Amino acid sequence: MAAKAESALYLHELTVGHDLSAFVLFSSFAGVVGNAGQAAYSAANNVLDALAVIRQSQGLPAVSLAWGMWANADGMGGTLGEAELERMARQGFPALETSEGLALLDAALLVNEPVAVPVALRTPALVAVRDSLPGILQGLVPAADRRRRAVGQVGAAAATGLARKLAGLQPAEQERQLVDLVQAQVAAVLGHASPGSIDTSRAFKDLGFDSLTAVDLRNRLGSATGITLSATLVFDHPTPSALAGFLKTQLLGVTDTRDGAVVAAGRTRTAVDEPVAIVGMGCRFPGGADSAEGLWDLVAEGRDGLSVLPTDRGWDPALLEGLAAVGGFLDGAALFDAELFGISPREALAMDPQQRLLLETAWEALEDAGIDPSSLRGTATGVYAGVSGSGYGGNMQSPQGETGGYLLTGSTPSVASGRLSYVFGLEGPAVSV
Repeated sequence: MAAKAESALYLHELTVGHDLSAFVLFSSFAGVVGNAGQAAYSAANNVLDALAVIRQSQGLPAVSLAWGMWANADGMGGTLGEAELERMARQGFPALETSEGLALLDAALLVNEPVAVPVALRTPALVAVRDSLPGILQGLVPAADRRRRAVGQVGAAAATGLARKLAGLQPAEQERQLVDLVQAQVAAVLGHASPGSIDTSRAFKDLGFDSLTAVDLRNRLGSATGITLSATLVFDHPTPSALAGFLKTQLLGVTDTRDGAVVAAGRTRTAVDEPVAIVGMGCRFPGGADSAEGLWDLVAEGRDGLSVLPTDRGWDPALLEGLAAVGGFLDGAALFDAELFGISPREALAMDPQQRLLLETAWEALEDAGIDPSSLRGTATGVYAGVSGSGYGGNMQSPQGETGGYLLTGSTPSVASGRLSYVFGLEGPAVSV
């Protein structure tokens, strides 16, 4: 970025004594609005804009063009995929086509201003996020008639039209209205044709959200509800269903009064005084012991659990020559139902088997206890896991194939407990020991 700014200053110094007909600088819209994550880039372009202002004040020709993004493949727009370009267009910032850019260039050269901003804007789309726009753009967008309030100020929220509408509905219908609202905004952000296609139980990450779309959704929901929402909204409430519940609390001051404890169907809650109570088990041990009953049988029968070297590990047979022909190996360790846990096959391959086994045995322990795993979502259930480094994943500095992007989280032992909490939607402590 320094090279861009310094080059412009050198050109100014070298040509200041020449009779130029034009001195045209190409800066960026990022310098005008201050894009997040582009501080250095924005600053360098601001130098160009300031230089044009200085030159004009000295009676010298100058215009700095703060370009928006072009759609051609040679520019920054060429580094974005079709989905990203469509998302920016929906947000009100479509990329400039070549013909549009050339027409704006001709117009800018005729304007006697030191800085011109040739950029494409869709003001109807910007209305939905007007309050979150940079101040310089808010004057271009019609003001929406809405009331603002801080999160948690239920009295102020009650005055909004949405809160009044919800107050007149039954609880089930209130939830339905808010779920529909969240689905509609999620569909708009992701470009889905139908809000009904949004699975309200899936995590936003799995639906395709990233940090940019998360902020877009926050802005849209803020405009629709009149609530000031956190930028971490979709991470604090990771599913559309959970987010709808949060909005209900903020709008109506209604909290979930159900007991946070989960009681297995058909079982009676009894008062106990146990510091530790084992209500369900899941396990994996060599010798085919894949349940508590299987482990008991292994011990009762006096078997050692040893078996020949497995053939489903992808090991190089040449490296195993001369080694013992038997060992303690888990049956089916290479098998994993990735879809059940909302994990892609590529990510599953990059995951340390300890993480895969932890997910499977946790699921089985809950089933053994008679608890529906999905019923724990949003509860203060904690996860404490004992894990160790295994070296799975090979050389982290030289990832191969399509698993490289997942190797860090897949092979880091401390991630194990957090992954389980994330997959099950648990909100208690997550500790890997």
